[in-house]
Amino acid sequence: MAVLHNRISQKELKEKLLAEEEPRTTISFYHYFSIKDPQLFRDDLYFALNKLAVFGRIYIANEGINAQVSVAQSNYEAFKTYLYSIEPLNGIRLNIAVDDDGKSFWVLKIKVREKIVADGIVDPSFDMQNRGKYVAAEEFNKLTDDPDTIVVDMRNHYEYEVGHFEGAIEISSDTFREQLPMAVDMLQNAKDKNIIMYCTGGIRCEKASAFMLHQGFKNVFHLEGGIINYVNEAKEKRLPLKFKGKNFVFDNRLGERVTEEIISKCHQCGDAADTHVNCSNEGCHLLFIQCEDCKEKWEGCCSKECFDFIHLPVEQQKELRKGIDKGSNIFNKSKARLRPRLT
Repeated sequence: MAVLHNRISQKELKEKLLAEEEPRTTISFYHYFSIKDPQLFRDDLYFALNKLAVFGRIYIANEGINAQVSVAQSNYEAFKTYLYSIEPLNGIRLNIAVDDDGKSFWVLKIKVREKIVADGIVDPSFDMQNRGKYVAAEEFNKLTDDPDTIVVDMRNHYEYEVGHFEGAIEISSDTFREQLPMAVDMLQNAKDKNIIMYCTGGIRCEKASAFMLHQGFKNVFHLEGGIINYVNEAKEKRLPLKFKGKNFVFDNRLGERVTEEIISKCHQCGDAADTHVNCSNEGCHLLFIQCEDCKEKWEGCCSKECFDFIHLPVEQQKELRKGIDKGSNIFNKSKARLRPRLT
């Protein structure tokens, strides 16, 4: 029987990736469609993609697929041909990364989940097929020139912090499931306005647009292909870029540069910075923004507590880390979980 999961350590896989000489392309795609047997679909997909040395993170559910992958350039056409051979995915848009070093993933993980986007929606009458209108880059720019248009960012607060569209409303939250009802509440007095929702690659804003229509909103749009597709299309057509800063991505890069503006600050010293890192203390692993000076001074740590911790004997560190649940450990101004500023 074929092995349908990895048996090599993460460290070995990462070292193997870094040793590769052939360039890789980072691609994201999603599609809402009915999958009757997600486990069988997952296993077939794993078997095919593993043969093509595809790395990445893919979620499968009854409602569809959500994928971020890395493909060697020599295998790109074979990957695309295989993907398009799956009838519901034939012709699906593939979002090519804006700023890519090819080192985004070093392992293939395909997981079956209840939903491809955790939304908290329990209403059985909710219908994903009744979703907002797609807008491409050119139409997005025109609509956002209209003062009656409201642009809503459906990403997490730490994504918005490093880059967003001009004038976009932030729904400051940790999770998409929290944001949906918050968006409805925030926009109750704007039901007659044009509302454009956007996210990284389109998957969250597409569902958000359907939810807003379900809640009685009328003129709801969502950005086709999200920020990634917008930036690629705007550059190709030489349109004005209305997105400023960096686009946060959920892979080893943690961000892709869109414009040179740095619109956020180091969480430690307050200087201009937009580089996300995870705290060097494995018992913390906090996601936060750190400038190069603070990175050097504090050895990649988020606090003096963590700085002191990583200088303890290794065995003592391991003992102290036992039972720690890092969970979704992020620097969150929206919920006042701030680490002490280092000086």
